[in-house]
Formats: sequence, structure tokens, C-alpha cells
Amino acid sequence: MDNAQPRLVMKKIVKEFPGVRALSGVNLTLYPGEVHAIMGENGAGKSTLIKVLTGVYPIDGGAVEYEGKKVIIKSPLEAQLLGISTVYQEVNLCTNLSVTENIFIGREIKKNGKLNWRKMHNQAKKLLEGLQLQIDVTKLLSSYSVAIQQMIAIARALNVSAKVLILDEPTSSLDRDEVNQLFSVIRKLKNEGLAIVFISHFLDQIYEITDRLTVLRNGEYIGEYMTKDIPRMDLVSKMIGKELVEMKKIESLAENKTSLNQSFLSTELLGLQGKIDPFSIQINKGEILGLAGLLGAGRTELARLLFGADQPDKGHIHLKGKQIKFSSPKQAIYEKIGFCSENRKSEGIIPDLTVRENMILVIQGKYGWFRFISKEKQREIADEYISLLNINPANPEQLIENLSGGNQQKVILARWLITNPELLILDEPTRGIDIGAKTEIMKLMTNLSKEGTSILFISSEIEEILRACDRVAVLRDRKLEKEFNNNEELTQQKLMKEMAGGV
Repeated sequence: MDNAQPRLVMKKIVKEFPGVRALSGVNLTLYPGEVHAIMGENGAGKSTLIKVLTGVYPIDGGAVEYEGKKVIIKSPLEAQLLGISTVYQEVNLCTNLSVTENIFIGREIKKNGKLNWRKMHNQAKKLLEGLQLQIDVTKLLSSYSVAIQQMIAIARALNVSAKVLILDEPTSSLDRDEVNQLFSVIRKLKNEGLAIVFISHFLDQIYEITDRLTVLRNGEYIGEYMTKDIPRMDLVSKMIGKELVEMKKIESLAENKTSLNQSFLSTELLGLQGKIDPFSIQINKGEILGLAGLLGAGRTELARLLFGADQPDKGHIHLKGKQIKFSSPKQAIYEKIGFCSENRKSEGIIPDLTVRENMILVIQGKYGWFRFISKEKQREIADEYISLLNINPANPEQLIENLSGGNQQKVILARWLITNPELLILDEPTRGIDIGAKTEIMKLMTNLSKEGTSILFISSEIEEILRACDRVAVLRDRKLEKEFNNNEELTQQKLMKEMAGGV
């Protein structure tokens, strides 16, 4: 593609927010028939760059050229009219509308002044079949899983005469088969001459699907590289701006920890019909228990039962040897159990509140609103955990919605650490965040477990499970199938075989 004319060029882009320079002289060049990755840690400026390109934010400096002509994109609608279509990391669809309505909202097909539902249903069905997804397009979006909703969001983005397709973490909610389906679609669109931007924190996927990549760090342009020519360790070093010594250390941290082998929480055939089959599991004091399984295996369902977010219809929970029933999450919180949900957007952050206000929500709830924590004390707590978790920007009065996804995740984690939990349930705490932030969170997990905190760690990344956990429980088809002690004999292949059912 070196001889081809670029479809889109962004030159020395600058974007500033109050007190923050999010982009400083960033370049991006997209070619037709290529898949281009934008790489960088959370806070590097990837999402800001995309929002500048698509007209969500105005540019404060630099220029954009599209098909050889200088353009100023003032809104997402203008971007779409040019042929630039985006699927963001968080699924921004209307769950109270049908699949068809979501795909065609804002560009409905009409006949004789009325909506042509038959044509829209047929086109929606055809679009989804192109993604190898056969579903009832007349049903409400809310009746489908997050993974299917993600595929529907991609179908909506394809339902225009797009020349540039931007996919921001499109695989974060997809299992391997669904990723393969998506990649087959990406390759087809690439062969048809589309310029595709692919943003992901999964390095395997970057090297599998992309042709070229641009690296950003702290809002600055580091360089552009052909994917096949840059080794993985070099890429990661450019992203984080330092050698990977700390990343290697984390692998040995768990080896030096001695489990106390004292049960903190256990279940006796706990289950909920239609969600998860009855299971018996034990979490010891000071251990990290990993939950492994494919998407839909029942990991989140298990965690929600332990936290009282869902009510079981079978079985019992024993806490420190005594039978207990959690009628609500509030009761679990009083028993020093914390739960970081996988869906930080709808079940985690309060976007209109500051970092400080988001952090103190749970601890203030425990005290009661008539024992108000002073603003000075709140600030002191926030500053402590901003420093501990390296939250950037280090401003407790910053609105949390202005932080990157990884830094939002750290704020939610801080919210629970402030309560001094004895059991911390982490559901995909590293999903959609950069390697540096992942390393910090995993080191924190290991140190907490050494201090006696029990951790239930749910992750789709097998390497993380093997690196951090003392034991691993595998779920398949909403059943707890097997448990392993994490020793040298437990390999990725062995774990994957159990997750897939031995196939």
C-alpha cells in the first residue's frame, strides 16, 4: 500500500481540555484496503483521536485531509456523510428498541411517507447474516446478550456507504468463534477497499488482523510501523515508554505467597434456574481463585449470586463457617465483600460525578447519609488512592467521564478498596485496558492476597489467570466443571481444553 494514495491523513492534531492536553502533534494515515491499529496505554489519546476524527470534539490544532481534500468535520453526522463510520468500545444502542430500529435509527427507509418495515427488517436480517448471525430482528435489543449487541452495533456501522470503518475494542465482549466471524467480515471489507481502524488491547488480535499500526503515548505520536516488522516486546516498550522489568516481576509474585488454607466463603449446591446450575465452591482466606470459561459459561452469574445481586433458588452460602443468606448487595457489603462489575459503564461509574465522589460512594453508604464524610476527608481518601493506583490525571475533582477506560476501572477498584474488603470479586477488571494498567492491577491483587484479602478473579485472558491465581475453577455451559491447583502442570492448552469441553 506504500504506492497507494491515503484515504485519510491527520496531521499534527492537537486537542486540549481544561488543564489537560489530550493530543499533542498526533499523526494518522489510513490507506484503502488496510487494517490499521492505534496502539497505546489508557490515556494515550486513542479515543480522543477517534472522537476528533468523527466530529465529536473540535480540533484545537492540525489538519485533516480526506481523499486528498482538507476537511473540517463538525459532527458525527458529517463524518457519516463523508463515509466515516464508528463502533465504540461501549455498546451505545437503545435496548428498548428492536434490532431493526437500532440498525436504521436516524436513516429509516420510507415508502409513501410511511416507514417501510418489511424492507428494513429484510435488510437488517441480511446485514446480520453477513456477520454470520441469524436472529429475530423484530425483537427488542435487550433480549440479546452483550456479545450479540456488539455484533448488531457493527452491523449498524456497516449499514452506510462507509469508506472508513473505525472499530474501538469491537472484540471485548466476543468469544473466539465470534471474533473469527468478525475477522472474516473485516477481511472481506478490506478486500473491497475499505480503510479500517482497529483498536484493541489483545496483542494476538493486533498481529492477526492488522497491516499497519500507529503508537501513541501520553497524547503524543511515537511512530507508525508495519505490524509484521515490529516485535511484540518492542511494541509494548514503545507503548509504555519503559522496559518490561516490572511486567516480568509480576509472574513470580504469586509463587512466594503461602495460602492460609482457611475457608472464608463456600457454597453448597448454590444455583439459579436459567442462570447457573448448582455449584459448590470454596474461597480460602488470602487466596486468588480464578474463574475461567468462555463467554456465557456462567462466570458473572456465579459472582452475582455470591454478592447478593441475584437471589439463588437452590443451595446455601457459608461465610466464615456460618450459613448466611445475602438478600441484597448491601448485606454483602456489610460482610466486607466487594464486587467490581464487568460493565463499568452501566454498573460502575456515575459519569456526572467527580473521581472523588465516585470513590466514596460505597463507604458513605455504609456510614449512612446522616454521618456525612467531610469534603476534606473525602479529598484525603481520594488523593491516597489516586497515588496508590496511579490514576491519571491525578485530579480528584475531574469528572470521571473524562477519564480513559482504564483509569475509570481504577477508580471503581479504589471505591471497593476503601471499604477494606475481606473478599473482593473482580469481574473482568482488566478488560479493555492497557498493559501497564493490567500489570498494576494484578500486582495490587497479589499484594492484597498476601495481606489476607480473598479475591475471586474473573478473566477471559488465560495468561492472566495462570499468572495470578492460586487455584482455577473452570465453568462450561453454566456448569462448574473442574478445579485445578495452579502449578507447573497447569498449562494454557490444558485449561483451554477443559473450557472447550475437551475438544
